[in-house]
Amino acid sequence: MTATRLLRYPFVALVLAAFALPPVWLLLSSLKPELEIFAWPPTVLPSAPTLDNFRKAWLQDHFAGFFLNSTFVAAVSSAISVAISVMAGYALAKFRFAGDTFFFLLIMSALMIPLQIILIPIFLVLRDLHLLNTLWGVILAPAATPTGVLIMRQYIRGIPDSLLEAARMDGTSEWRILWRIVVPLSLPAIATLTAFSFVARWNDFLWPFLVINDRSQWTVQLAIASNVGQWDINWPRLLAMSVLSVIPTFALFVTLQRFFMSGMMAGATKE
Repeated sequence: MTATRLLRYPFVALVLAAFALPPVWLLLSSLKPELEIFAWPPTVLPSAPTLDNFRKAWLQDHFAGFFLNSTFVAAVSSAISVAISVMAGYALAKFRFAGDTFFFLLIMSALMIPLQIILIPIFLVLRDLHLLNTLWGVILAPAATPTGVLIMRQYIRGIPDSLLEAARMDGTSEWRILWRIVVPLSLPAIATLTAFSFVARWNDFLWPFLVINDRSQWTVQLAIASNVGQWDINWPRLLAMSVLSVIPTFALFVTLQRFFMSGMMAGATKE
């Protein structure tokens, strides 16, 4: 074993520890009573683990309702984003029409526009559509993203044109080609986009904060932020809510891990 490899293992261990320590500390601290959270010297393992923080957060603070709101927002917004990105990516990758390059560059130019510039125009559009203080206002505002269109276009370009032409010669419609051929072959990219979109919508604080006023429509991030007051912070419930908020994104990544990793590798090698 070379000296370089011997030095590599401690470095990798330090990097893993740096990434693993915050979530592990968060989980262990959420199982402690408030006095033990701020005990000095600090303790790693709770002396008397308790689920009381989770019970109070779930029942007394009605976190279950906020959890369902975020799940609805993230799932529906991700489905809309993926559907739009797949259709737009297919059209831009496999069709040649007047202005196709212009439309692609126009969509990509949205990546260069800071979100702060378009906050007020989008807010006014939502107001005119009577979508303020509704979950649909949170869902529709960021549903279509140029990043999703770019990911799907680049991946679909790698699907052989001969395969699609053979389907057209058999009389298959473009819709059936898209959903029966292109979509199954693009599952790694779709899974990657789904993971990105779901995590972004689940962790989004800005749009729910701007759109929603009614507490019953709060998402998880608004509920977590409500524990941070001007004079004090409810640390036990804040930690418990933070742990609960990680569960859906962690479960999604574990479920889509195989597709996610293959999609990332394909995106790194395809033109």
